[in-house]
Amino acid sequence: MNQELKRIDEQVRRFQRKLYLKAKQEREFRFYILYDKVYRWDILQISWYRVKENKGGPGLDGQRFEDIERQGLQQFLEQIQRELEERTYKPAPVLRRWIEKPDGRLRPLGIPNIRDRVVQMACKTVIEPIFEADFENCSYGFRPKRNAHQAIGEIKQQLREGRQEVLDADLSQYFDTIPHARLMELIGKRISDREVLGLLRMWLKTPVAERTETKKLRYSGGKRNKRGTPQGGVISPLLANIYLNELDREFGREDGTLRRSGARMVRYADDFVVLARYIGEPIKAVVRDKIKELGLTLNEEKTSIVRATRQSFNFLGFTFRYDRHLNGAPGMYLNIFPAEKAVVRLHGKIRTILTPGNKKDADEIVRELNWKLIGWRNYFNAPGTYPRNTFRKVNWYLRQRISQFYSRKSQRRSRLYGHRAYERLTKSGLVIL
Repeated sequence: MNQELKRIDEQVRRFQRKLYLKAKQEREFRFYILYDKVYRWDILQISWYRVKENKGGPGLDGQRFEDIERQGLQQFLEQIQRELEERTYKPAPVLRRWIEKPDGRLRPLGIPNIRDRVVQMACKTVIEPIFEADFENCSYGFRPKRNAHQAIGEIKQQLREGRQEVLDADLSQYFDTIPHARLMELIGKRISDREVLGLLRMWLKTPVAERTETKKLRYSGGKRNKRGTPQGGVISPLLANIYLNELDREFGREDGTLRRSGARMVRYADDFVVLARYIGEPIKAVVRDKIKELGLTLNEEKTSIVRATRQSFNFLGFTFRYDRHLNGAPGMYLNIFPAEKAVVRLHGKIRTILTPGNKKDADEIVRELNWKLIGWRNYFNAPGTYPRNTFRKVNWYLRQRISQFYSRKSQRRSRLYGHRAYERLTKSGLVIL
């Protein structure tokens, strides 16, 4: 980030801070003049930078970041500003792609055009501080200065305090089932600016375009759609947090059943666990009833109650399990390490790179592998966790796959033949976990 961009970023953050403080000090205040802030030049500039930093592929129009910069970034942002100011802005259909989940099922991902992502980021920049002032401390997903590692640390702390009975909950297709009317009602408690509310409604009602096997476009959703916010949109995580904050508040109520029972919740987006010394019917009933009241569905097959000292449970890709000390010390320790599904998923990514048909040279293969390995290591090497044993197993698996890859790649014995390949590639910069 250059000096000019840093100056703009600081200016925008000061503006956000003012909104946050206003919302924090006046809990019932409804913000009524916000729309003109969405197309402020500094906010559009920083929104472009943040969208580009998030990367992501092109939307339905096929336009990439480099295409926009080559054609002229200033003109691109000026056009957005003009459309917003003249109230002629209309979002383009969202491109749907399918991402495979660890259990083999497919998850829909909605990819707006870059133009729409910039406008969504600008709107998010303006309204997020208002809702941040209302959010409970138990949520960690897609929030400023909060992350998955903090959520893992909070679970560890709650277990240490004796809340060792865990309700491991799962919401069925949460992003696809958020009721628009109720969501807009919750947003309206804080924002009365009709034009900002109009933007949000447009994004909720944007048609979804999907390419068929014959490469034709099939459209769904649109104005008749009354539920869901596409995963992949910049604004979607904030809207999802606004809606589930109603569940968070149930745990924050001083006079509520959950607080009196000593129950605590840790939530990351639509994944959450409830921890207590004992989870009886009163706690289960409150959680179940609140989710039903919100028009959501609890996946009963994937929702379970475990006693952490006797059974393991998974959350955000980590396994939590009490194990005996390796040095023979008395008692048990809380072992937190990468879950088996996360390891299997990484193995799949490694296999994809090391396919027999990959004709790339060794340096390019090292770069591709490092891109996956470094991100995986950084995520699972969280404070207070014990991933080393899993890291050693991943290194062993990587060694075997590389040896097989170069043994099959050519029948001629070369410097990268067989087990020599792994040592050669590590000397060339291949990451060792």
